[in-house]
Amino acid sequence: MIRLSTFRSVPPFVQGLVRDLRVRWALEEAGIPYETFAIGSDDQNSPDYRAMQPFGQVPAIDDDGFTLFESGAIVMRIAERSGTLLPSNPDARSRAIAWMFAALNTIEPHIQNLTLIDLFYANEEWAKLRRPRALELAQSRLDSLATWLKGRDYLDESFSAADLLMTTVLRTPRHIDLIAKMPMLENYRLRCEARPAFKRALDAHMADFEKAA
Repeated sequence: MIRLSTFRSVPPFVQGLVRDLRVRWALEEAGIPYETFAIGSDDQNSPDYRAMQPFGQVPAIDDDGFTLFESGAIVMRIAERSGTLLPSNPDARSRAIAWMFAALNTIEPHIQNLTLIDLFYANEEWAKLRRPRALELAQSRLDSLATWLKGRDYLDESFSAADLLMTTVLRTPRHIDLIAKMPMLENYRLRCEARPAFKRALDAHMADFEKAA
């Protein structure tokens, strides 16, 4: 059975956003059973965990002795096994993979940069100076995404691992109305989050924090 690492505890404003949620969601969509193991700060720096995750982060998985880190790579592995999260048609499959990369490389860095400024450095002078440009860059990427989604329910013809990753990225700036004020993106996010597999994944994600409280 797949074993998935999670954080034992995180601040309330991060709960629901930790990247193990992506993996849980993919596993739920694929119908693959899994179990979690929680780590704390001591575990993050232990030799055993660093052998699984060189940077001490989550998630990492142990799949019957095969270990893998990075949420995007793990979701890709699950998607390739599932038969449901990537199209069977080679061209459509390549498009879905391109959008997986776009979610993590084109959209997420700008969203994450803005979120880090707001949540951790808002009172720093350098952050106050940097934020307007960070917001502008994030908004530009989101505008392009919204344009692409016009007339589409999903990034391509049907829901895929690309939509799963993109939705988790769009959930990140929930402390501001960046996504909520863009109906195209907000409706897309809500459409993806309405999937039963997402609800199961989020419930399990939050339940682990409640048990540790």
